[in-house]
Order: sequence, then C-alpha cells, then structure tokens
Amino acid sequence: MTALNPPAKPLGWKHSFLWATLAVACFQAAYTSAQFPASGWLIFGYAGGLIRLADQPNVRRAFYFGLATGYACFAGQLFFMWHIFSVAAAVLWLVLSFWTGLFAAIVCGSIRRWGKTRAAWLIPLAWTGVEYFRSELYYLKFSWLNIGYAFAHSANFPFNFLGMYGVGFLTFSLAAILLTARKKNAILIAICLICTWGLLKATGLPHSQGTEIKLTGVQLEFPPTNLLPKILDQALAKNPSTCVFVLSEYTLDGPVPESLQHWCREHGRFLVVGGKDPVGTNNFFDTAFVIGTNGEIAFQQAKSVPIQFFHDGMPAKEQKLWNSPWGKIGLCVCYDLSYTRVTDELIRQGAQLIIVPTMDLEYWGQHQHELHARVAPVRAAEYGIPIFRLASSGISQAVTSDGQVAGQTSVPGTGAILSASIRMPTQGRIPWDRYLAPLCVGFTGIVIALLLFLENRESRQKWRSAGTAQAQPEQ
Repeated sequence: MTALNPPAKPLGWKHSFLWATLAVACFQAAYTSAQFPASGWLIFGYAGGLIRLADQPNVRRAFYFGLATGYACFAGQLFFMWHIFSVAAAVLWLVLSFWTGLFAAIVCGSIRRWGKTRAAWLIPLAWTGVEYFRSELYYLKFSWLNIGYAFAHSANFPFNFLGMYGVGFLTFSLAAILLTARKKNAILIAICLICTWGLLKATGLPHSQGTEIKLTGVQLEFPPTNLLPKILDQALAKNPSTCVFVLSEYTLDGPVPESLQHWCREHGRFLVVGGKDPVGTNNFFDTAFVIGTNGEIAFQQAKSVPIQFFHDGMPAKEQKLWNSPWGKIGLCVCYDLSYTRVTDELIRQGAQLIIVPTMDLEYWGQHQHELHARVAPVRAAEYGIPIFRLASSGISQAVTSDGQVAGQTSVPGTGAILSASIRMPTQGRIPWDRYLAPLCVGFTGIVIALLLFLENRESRQKWRSAGTAQAQPEQ
C-alpha cells in the first residue's frame, strides 16, 4: 500500500516479536483461572500489544503477525478441541486467528495511509466490528475468548451498561489512547479513566425484585432413562421445597417418556429436561422440554444455534418464553447462551430468568468447562436477570441478577445436585453495545472497502505512469 502518511519508525522484526510475545502472554494469563479474577485486567496488555504490533512497514506483514499472534492465543486456550476434532482443530484455530490478522491489517493500512493519530480513532470501531462479526454473524461463529469474557469473574465490571462487546470497545479505546497520547497528557488521561469508571458504575440500573423460585438440578451424563425417577426422588428428598427440577441437555435420547410425566404428576413438580423432538426419520430438534405438574408438556424450546460439525439437530424455527406460575422464563439450550443475538430476543420478550440445560462432556477436559462457565455470569450481569445453568458434567451454576455466582458444582461431579432460591426481577435490560456493534461491522466494512479502493486506484495510476514513461522514448 502506498504510504501517504507513513509512521516515523515502523516496528522491526525484533520489536515485532517482543510485542507479539507480550500480547500472547497477557491473553493467556487473562484466561488462566477463575481463582484469580484480577488476572482478567491483563487483557489490556493483549490489546496494547496487538495495536502496537500492527505498526508494520506493510499490510501483509501486519496480517501475518496478527495471524500468528491470534493462533498462539486461540490454540493455547482451545487445545481441548484437539480431543474433539483431532487434526481438524488446527484448521479451526486458523479460522479464528484470521480475524485477528484482519484487524492488524486494517489498523496497519489505516496508519500507513492516514497516520497514527487519525487511525487511533478507528481502532476500537474496527476491533468491535471484527469481533462481533466473527462471534455472531457467519456460519463458523464462535464467541468464546471474546475480550469481555476475560472479566467474567470481576464482579465490579460494568457489564450492565457496556455489554460484552462494549467491554472490548472500551478496552481497545483506552489502549489506543494510551499508545498515541503524549507523556504530558498521562495525568489527564488517568483522571478521565477514573471519571469514566465512576460514571459507568453509577449508571447501573437498580434491580426491581419480583417472585422467588426454588430450582434444583442434577448433573448426569447420558443416564439410563429408567433410573431418572429414582434420581429425582433423591433430589426431591434433599430439597423438598423445590418448584422446578432441571436435567441437562441430551438427558433423553428422544421425546419425554411416560415415566417422567408420571413422576411430575405424582409429586406435583415441574421438570425441565433436555431431549430430542423427532423430525421425520433422520432428524430432530435438540429441545428443552418443560413437563408440568399434570404430567403434560407445558412448554418446549429447540436449540437456536446447533454446534457446527456436530449431529446437533435442526435450528429452532422460533423463540418463545415459558409463562410459568412465577413469571416469564426463557430456555437456552447449551450453546445458545453464547450468542447475544439469541439471548437478546428472550430479553425483548420479557424474560425474567433463563434456564440453560447444557451438555459438557467429561472428556472435553477441565479447561473447556471453565471457559464455558464464563458465559453465564456475563449474560446475567448484562441483562440484570438470574441464570440457572445445569451441565451434564459440570460446571453447573446458579447466577444472580448482578452476575454473582451464588452456587456451582465441580467437574465431573456425576450426580452432583445444585439447588438455589432465585429472586426473579420484574424485567431485564439490553446493554447499549447491541446497537453499537452492528454499526461497527458496517463501519469496518466501509474502511476495508475504502482501503482496497484507494490501493487499487493507486496501482492503476502507477501502471499508467509506467506505460506513459515507456511510450515517450519511442515518440
């Protein structure tokens, strides 16, 4: 790309590797363990390192450095995919890394053309656009390891105002400002950050509390159907005041059997259980069934986003809420909770609680369970409503409306019981980033198109000039 406003000193190879190492180290440390919530703040080092790494002599080199950095980040955290997909996992890591490389290329192209100061303004917009697209909008969408999830265990982080994509926007905004500001402005920036933090905390909406509901879930991985009534009897004996029992996704390998319907009639309890709603002879909907106290199917919701490359059924045709005796309850089947475009719809319809039957297999490993467990606290904090997530082999969670984990189980925890009394708010909310992020996708697309157009135009002008220069001696 022609350098109209080239940076004074693009990074050399040595400094590029140092910044890449810093970015990878901070990213890995930020997602190390839920035991150290403060480690999430190291994600700022990842953002700063990635922005600095984009300051390359040309766009191609920036893309490859971004690609390599993303690969090291994703492969390190998603190594459990090797147990699931074998060698194909390496290709999936590469797909995820492409978006990191694309971001670095966009920033580099903008710096080379418009200068660092002007490019700094588009950095958070470009990051949010790229991250939202790769997380929500195309076939291989995958939202795990989003910047926002690094703060999943930081209870004081203002998800209620920012939303998880807003957290990424703020992170890259601050990193871009600090990297481009002059040293004499450091104090002013620090004051602005403190004031901004206080403002975001102050904008948290109060929770207007409503009805209380007692839920109990039992972790079971592919249990024999004939044993389920006995297992539920044991859970009921330990938690006699429970209103709704929950079993995981794929507890049943088909529709609800009569034995579970009879159990609900006999004990006067509701049961949420994962099973299959057949479609023809070869397909099905991965479904969460609600069995009422009369033994009939009171409600059912199919999975909206089946897992790619799995035999996970057909996507749901619609989303609705269960109008329970305690209020409006949304059902997210496992993977659905990872996608804001799925869960936002439940909030728009008035969900006051989300129940999430989940299948996390034991052999996928401890780290996979820990990464998946970051989703529920973020969603609860974003929407201001509680979430009850029941996994087959851990980590099951009862999360309050402010994102606090009130109770959870361990891995694998076969037969473990999670019970919680949850106060349902009168309504939830949708954070502002749900409106910003799609705009950032459009903005990023325009920037990419503009950079390609300008590069193509200058290349054509260069060829015309070269052709004119060759023709003049002949004349």
